[in-house]
Amino acid sequence: MFIHGHGCSGSHDYPQVATQPGLAGRRRILVDLLGCGYSDRPNDFGYRVSDHAAVLEELIDHLDLSDFVLFGHSAGGAIALELGRRVENRLRGLVLSESNLDPSPPDAGSYQVASQSEEAFIEHGYTQLIAAARSAGNDNWASTVTHWSPRAMWRLADSLKRGQQPSGRHVLYDLNVPRAYLIGENSLPDHDQAELPRHGIDVLVVPAVGHSMAWEDPTAVATAIAAATAPWQSTTR
Repeated sequence: MFIHGHGCSGSHDYPQVATQPGLAGRRRILVDLLGCGYSDRPNDFGYRVSDHAAVLEELIDHLDLSDFVLFGHSAGGAIALELGRRVENRLRGLVLSESNLDPSPPDAGSYQVASQSEEAFIEHGYTQLIAAARSAGNDNWASTVTHWSPRAMWRLADSLKRGQQPSGRHVLYDLNVPRAYLIGENSLPDHDQAELPRHGIDVLVVPAVGHSMAWEDPTAVATAIAAATAPWQSTTR
């Protein structure tokens, strides 16, 4: 199950990754979180990390999934960690891609979104964000943001800025399943490249990509996922 990041969508980010030959023969589930992509946008939904995890747990129950791998990118990693904590006894393993493990730092886009009030972001911050992304040449992300509810975008950003309890990092360290973490070569240096292996987490560097690695080279991302999960295939749960 692929869980996308803030401002993105599974229906946009992961079809090219999921259809790579390296992942053939596996069921691949791509989700659009509530509030974006092709999903509903209820105004009375909380849109926090825990809210999204609760909805995805219901989806897992509905599909009767067991013995599966969770993949989460960026903010989707924070959701995958909370979800993984809830369904740990059904997980084959967890793969994260440059995930939010700690509260968003001040230079993060989610921090800047949540530094506005919810009302201010809905009224003008949302359109300014899209315009700024297009001015910076980030048309891909700007196009996916246009399919987000501004309210959903702000509330998830606020949740990421505040962080989770327990923290995503501590959940990652404590999960009793195989775990892997992908870092784009262009995102190095990254202190987690050395830190995570100390806690039994495999770190793989995806060559010639940065944070938006699924857009930059879906083949390389699929290859990394396949390599990370190959040793897990014979693991008994």
